[in-house]
Amino acid sequence: MISSPAPIAGLPRTYLMRATDALASATATYAIPLLVLVTTGSTALTGLAFLLEWAPRLAAFSFAGSMVDRWGAGRVFRQSNLVRTAVVTLAGAVLLVLPGAGTTTTCVVLAFGAVSGLLAEVSFVAVETLGAETSRRLGNAAHRVQAAQTGIDQGAMLVGPLLGGLLLLASPTLLLTAVALLALTAAVTTSGDIGATGHSPEPSSLLTGWATLRRTPALAWLVGGLAASNLATGVLQAAAPITVIHHFHYSTVAVGSVWSAAAVASLIAVWISRRAIDRFGIWPVGAVTAAVSTTACLATALAPSFATYTVAVAAVMAGEGAMTVVLRTLRSRLIPAQAFGSTLAVTIILVLLPLPLAGVLIALVPPAGIPHLLLACAALQGLALSACFAGLRRHRAACDLPHPQVSPLRKEPAPAADAV
Repeated sequence: MISSPAPIAGLPRTYLMRATDALASATATYAIPLLVLVTTGSTALTGLAFLLEWAPRLAAFSFAGSMVDRWGAGRVFRQSNLVRTAVVTLAGAVLLVLPGAGTTTTCVVLAFGAVSGLLAEVSFVAVETLGAETSRRLGNAAHRVQAAQTGIDQGAMLVGPLLGGLLLLASPTLLLTAVALLALTAAVTTSGDIGATGHSPEPSSLLTGWATLRRTPALAWLVGGLAASNLATGVLQAAAPITVIHHFHYSTVAVGSVWSAAAVASLIAVWISRRAIDRFGIWPVGAVTAAVSTTACLATALAPSFATYTVAVAAVMAGEGAMTVVLRTLRSRLIPAQAFGSTLAVTIILVLLPLPLAGVLIALVPPAGIPHLLLACAALQGLALSACFAGLRRHRAACDLPHPQVSPLRKEPAPAADAV
């Protein structure tokens, strides 16, 4: 083969790193609000837990992208997971000696959620940079790599919530032990020359990323649409424990089951979207998935039963999963390789800003008002995504132009990208 085997050879390791890291993050993300609700019985503190978990994630992006650009994605990924392992182990040991409920226990859980969220996003920027580098080298087959990575993320969403709910029934310490082992595995799998991947000696900062975003109108439209979509999804996620436990009167395991069913639907949608993009192109697939996600979000607010609610949530996440493949593919084309980490960090900050806001809204709105809040967020999502795709269409030439290939002598990298 004349084409470079480097990106293909690195795929299995990158996928393994992403899988263990994503599973650790998903388990902690969905279990922490549940743990707060179980130990305190307070819906306001559940919303506060969601807020405190996501606010530090935004802070992480102020330095994560620069770290990746300067020191290398693999090195940053390894160190962040080693630190997360130590933090989770410490939190588990403290909870082991504290009573099952109380102010001190709640404070420990909230603090752990904040630190864990910060470290999760540092490692995410690193592994996303590794995956984006590979997808750029594969050019027109980039959506296949993005589909594989999205599938890994959705697989973590499938296993993580259910695992968190089951372990929480046994013991908070057992839950944290599982998260620590996953983070340690992610760190250990980072070895060899992968630590140097993505290293750049050039100065890098959020200002660099912001300047790139301002020079790329299509990227700005993409970020705007994702931000509005994340507000609706964030409200849905933050409200899920309250809706399932207090409105439908089901257990914490049922909360995990809802998100696991949603992850199954999302995995199927990701698999279909990859083949749909091959056949119909990226734009029709993007429009259809945006419409499905918005309509399903409206349905969650009107669901009369737990079964209907579960189906609606699954449809939301299916639309989100397929749309993620579309938008990640466009993002990998629009962000230049230079200072990729910093630009990625800026886009993710803007996309994640609505998630802490979702926690605030759930903390302020009484349980009876949550359906109305979901309706408002779904309507906003529909309007924003319509504007997003209209704006992207005006800059279609920029979106459709792939990055130059590493080896122009060979135009057949697509089959190799299939190996996930």
